Amino acid sequence: MFPETDLFSKVGFSGCGRISPADIKFYDEIRKICVDNRCRKYGSNYACPPAVGSVEECRQRCNSYKYAVVFNKIYLLEDSFDIEGMTAGSADFRRLCYVLQDRLKELPRYRILANGGCTRCAKCGYPDGAPCAFPDTAFHSVEGYGIVVSELAALAGLKYINGENTMTYFGMLLHD
Repeated sequence: MFPETDLFSKVGFSGCGRISPADIKFYDEIRKICVDNRCRKYGSNYACPPAVGSVEECRQRCNSYKYAVVFNKIYLLEDSFDIEGMTAGSADFRRLCYVLQDRLKELPRYRILANGGCTRCAKCGYPDGAPCAFPDTAFHSVEGYGIVVSELAALAGLKYINGENTMTYFGMLLHD
């Protein structure tokens, strides 16, 4: 059962935990947060709703994989209002996800879910009708799938809140 959990620490993540995709809970209520467009990515890329399909389609997609690994990275902030630190942490987390992806060539099939929508292309072809340039490797949004990140963290044995003046970002590798 590849990948070994030490791969995640070698890449630079703070922690990881294996789970069964069948144990993940999906909620239409979380998708409603996406529809409210609080992150300003709804309807703007192939890795976010509505392009990823319904919550039920996302559940089926996740359950089509045999294994899952939830991973995180804890970032220190100057204070709880350190928006620049949060933004830098988010960008660094995505960078680490790309590093992880580069090391997964041996897997026959996988998908990485990460924080927010895909940022790989300067301008996404969605919704203009241009095809996705990276349909198999774009990082879909964890929350966009209707998953409560704090529940996912607990399922994997990871802390969701990691102390004062920290921000923790989470992702999930689904694989066969």
